[in-house]
Amino acid sequence: MTYVEARQAFGRVALIDRQCAMAHWGIAMTLFQPLWPTRPQAAELQRGWDEVQRADSLEPATERERSFVRSAAAFFADPSSPNYWDRIAHWEAAAHETFVAYPGDAEAAAFYALALLAAAPANASSPTNADSAAAILLRVYARNPDHPGAMHYLIHADDTPGREHESLDITAKYAAIAPDNAHALHMPTHIYTRLGDWDRVIAGNLRAKAAARRQSAGDHGEFISDEYPHAVEYLVYAYLQEGADESAAREVRQLRATARLEPTFKTAFHLASTQARYALERRDWQAAASIAPGQPAIVAWDRFAWPEAVSHFARGLGEAHIGRLDAARTAVARLAQLEDATSRSGEDLFARNIRLLRLELSAWISHAEGHEDSSVTLMQAAGALESSTPKHAVTPGPTLPAYELLGDLFMEQRRPADAIGAYRRSLELYPRRFNSLLGEARAARAMGDGAAAAAAYRALLEVARRGTRRDARREATEFLTTRSSRSSHPPGSRSLVPGGTIYRMPNDIS
Repeated sequence: MTYVEARQAFGRVALIDRQCAMAHWGIAMTLFQPLWPTRPQAAELQRGWDEVQRADSLEPATERERSFVRSAAAFFADPSSPNYWDRIAHWEAAAHETFVAYPGDAEAAAFYALALLAAAPANASSPTNADSAAAILLRVYARNPDHPGAMHYLIHADDTPGREHESLDITAKYAAIAPDNAHALHMPTHIYTRLGDWDRVIAGNLRAKAAARRQSAGDHGEFISDEYPHAVEYLVYAYLQEGADESAAREVRQLRATARLEPTFKTAFHLASTQARYALERRDWQAAASIAPGQPAIVAWDRFAWPEAVSHFARGLGEAHIGRLDAARTAVARLAQLEDATSRSGEDLFARNIRLLRLELSAWISHAEGHEDSSVTLMQAAGALESSTPKHAVTPGPTLPAYELLGDLFMEQRRPADAIGAYRRSLELYPRRFNSLLGEARAARAMGDGAAAAAAYRALLEVARRGTRRDARREATEFLTTRSSRSSHPPGSRSLVPGGTIYRMPNDIS
């Protein structure tokens, strides 16, 4: 998945051997990135079509080679057609034909597994495509335990709810043998993020970040690869789950100060998402409300609706919490526009993620307006949507998990018994999240369930053992100390934090 370098290598082959059809096939295959959020533009589609036509004109020597060329041609046929997902479907069907024709061919199998992952429906609540792809890749791996495509694509297949515990030995092996390539070094951290293994997420992405800074991008090497912001977002996410807010802040500052970032969807998403996460995970509503969507102007934001939506969501949620509801409603209206435009463009997965943000923000506005029942209904709808929407590989997780926000709503509405169920559902989906653990502890404490509160606080302290979010750590430590010294007495107060505030976490960053 180092496409520019691969294209350059195939180009050199084409110069050395003018009759090598597969060099032109290879160039074409680098011009679309099936698991990434990028979409080939008109020039790339035309070039890809020209390359597969050139490959075909050179009359590949074997039927196997001709089958690979037909597979690539299925994606690039009719360069004037704008429908990306039709192209993916055509490629997947052609890759299947090659796979069936050559059942023992490792490359045919790996490319078909990749096509299955790329063609997975946007509304799937069960990982059918991922299961099928994993089964194929495991057979390739059994025959060749060093096949890089089998290991790499298997991690993508396992980056799915219910599959994250599968093949952990292969994930660890890939982490150990991955070359000095940013994407390869980063890949195992998709699984470690799903497991809440924040130390491994940080270690892997520090290596990936360093490799990405050495990896140029662009046809002339003029950019820093978008693998750099990709690694940074996973770092920021993991640091925030450990409560290591100073480390997260450092990464956000460095990213936003970096010149020559590759102006892609991935870069836009990570610029928006890291800033949003840093404010939202710390419940710093003033900082969230100050976010300016569409900044910095190094990418064409009007091309990237989902990244723009992340900024509007964060700003709107901040506005709702500080009482500026008109501004929050303006953010909801913009989210609706972005969702509609994205849906009309055929990008259903992106549209579903924007709809999720719109529902979450609408729920919080409804709560602020005093409409408690409708706020819960809206947030429950967000939870159902989130559960039935596959996580895109561009992101480590939702901007804020819907069930965590549902727990927050219930706590605001003094319904701790409902809140604890929501927090636990969030932790099932996204283990060892700082705010879900803290919410669970506070809900249990409000219910008078000291044992459950103590268990959640202990889990929080384990996650945040190196964290700098001191007020939350102090709250957990004081509760556990008091409980230890007075174990026969239940807590005398149901106030969750000093001063009796139920939901709003102290802004404890120094």
